[in-house]
Amino acid sequence: MKKIAVFTSGGDAPGMNACIRAVVRGAIYHGLEPYGIYRGYNGMISGDIVKMNSHMVSNILQIGGTILKSARSKKFRTQEGRQKAYDNLQKHGIEGLVAIGGNGTFTGAKLFHEEFGIPTVGVPGTIDNDLYGTNATLGFDTAVNTAIDAIDKIRDTAGSHDRIFFVEVMGRDAGYLGIRSGIGGGAEMVLIPEKKQTIEDVISNIREGHARAKTSSIIVVAEGEHMGNANSVAHRVKEHLQDMDIRVTTLGHIQRGGAPTAMDRVRGSRMGLAAVEALMAGKTDIMVGILNHKIAYTPFEDTITKKKPFQQDMLRMVEILSI
Repeated sequence: MKKIAVFTSGGDAPGMNACIRAVVRGAIYHGLEPYGIYRGYNGMISGDIVKMNSHMVSNILQIGGTILKSARSKKFRTQEGRQKAYDNLQKHGIEGLVAIGGNGTFTGAKLFHEEFGIPTVGVPGTIDNDLYGTNATLGFDTAVNTAIDAIDKIRDTAGSHDRIFFVEVMGRDAGYLGIRSGIGGGAEMVLIPEKKQTIEDVISNIREGHARAKTSSIIVVAEGEHMGNANSVAHRVKEHLQDMDIRVTTLGHIQRGGAPTAMDRVRGSRMGLAAVEALMAGKTDIMVGILNHKIAYTPFEDTITKKKPFQQDMLRMVEILSI
């Protein structure tokens, strides 16, 4: 293998640039020619592929987002689109790919390898932390810290005005971001998809808090919560607690941006270099992860189809520490 390419796909996540930097410099160190593909699979289809050098990835470690940009590609879902992507890779002599992204990215990479035989190693880049095969994904730590910073600020105004705040965090259909930011932000309650709770549970929690002289509360709501989003939950609670001042804050995409934490910079660097060395060792159709502080490899099939175990003790911790 002489030439490899790296691309980012799906939602952006802090730490992606650290990973790109590690792939490019790791490839150069090992005598490979690195290429960058702009805008994920769309760029692969349109031929937006450039040869990378060490200087091109200077001073990007601390920057959020991705210098290679990202996109979701409808064309890549067609056989015609994948054929065009393959032809463009062949024009540059690219023999291996490092795909930084999430479930959809790896699904596309797996199919691409099955059809055309291009070896591909994935790196988990998503703030949702919902991929099987790694303790944490790129961007998760930064997103948690961003959410906690916002919750800290919201608590100041909640306490000043005796308000109940429902704070909605991202996470798609997983509650990893919700539970971590809830614990770190000292939330009185966390609503996540992994635990079925009712409006009555929320009302009871607020009333019990007031009985203990709590005049304000923070309730974190994961966006995939089965009762609905934060606005929906707050509206239903307000119907029963009309005398209370209830507000909603949706954090949204601010959780995706910003400078990556030290943890995400190191994690991106480790995974990027490991991906290069995995390709050199002949590995393909796998995701590079970190389990118990060690590099681990998980087949795409497993990371796509298996559900990541949820730490039930975290839910118990919220209940105990919020009294």
